[in-house]
Amino acid sequence: MFNQYEDIMTVTDVAEALFIGKNRTYELLNSGAIKGFRIGRVWKVPRAAVQEYILAQSNLTRT
Repeated sequence: MFNQYEDIMTVTDVAEALFIGKNRTYELLNSGAIKGFRIGRVWKVPRAAVQEYILAQSNLTRT
C-alpha cells in the first residue's frame, strides 16, 4: 500500500500518504491516534503505524 515510503516516515510523508495537512498529522500524533516517536523535535512514524491507523479508521482487519 505504501511501498514507495521508507519503513520510518516523516510527518511530511504521513501527511502526503493520508492526503491531510501537516497540522492534522501533528494532532493525530500528539493524540496517539497514530503511533510515532520523537527524536528531539522530529517525529518519526513507522509505516506500519500508518497502515494500522487506516485499518482502524475503516473498521477493517488486517488479513
